Amino acid sequence: MMDSVDFWHWLILAILLIILEVVIPGAFFLWLGVSAGVVGLVLWIWPDINWESQLLLFSVISVVSIALWRVRLRKHPTESEDNTLNTRTTQYVGRVFTLVEPIIDGYGKIHVDDSYWQVSGPDCKKDEKVKVISADGMILKVEPV
Repeated sequence: MMDSVDFWHWLILAILLIILEVVIPGAFFLWLGVSAGVVGLVLWIWPDINWESQLLLFSVISVVSIALWRVRLRKHPTESEDNTLNTRTTQYVGRVFTLVEPIIDGYGKIHVDDSYWQVSGPDCKKDEKVKVISADGMILKVEPV
């Protein structure tokens, strides 16, 4: 069965692995797909390579490409344009909101977009304007405006 491996088998495997990378992102299957594509191209140029050599070539190219990618990521990490992407509370720092519940004994509530947030700060009356000065977990720290 393995004696009849042709270049197009490797190219189909390459396409399937790259599609898998699109479905399950992580830059792992991408490099396996690239490696399978390289083996397919090598086999197209030199069709007499036995299956053991093909498998060895695929393994070596896969390991080297994944290792090089990891080294590159370590030296040049991906930076997000929005540093507050996964820290929603810090997006509200500096904004002014109206209290929907008064701050009594240090805690109250504000309405932000489509949800209510617990706030902490000095005692204030309902409907008073407060400015978010920081975030502590899911509690916004505020001061009167």
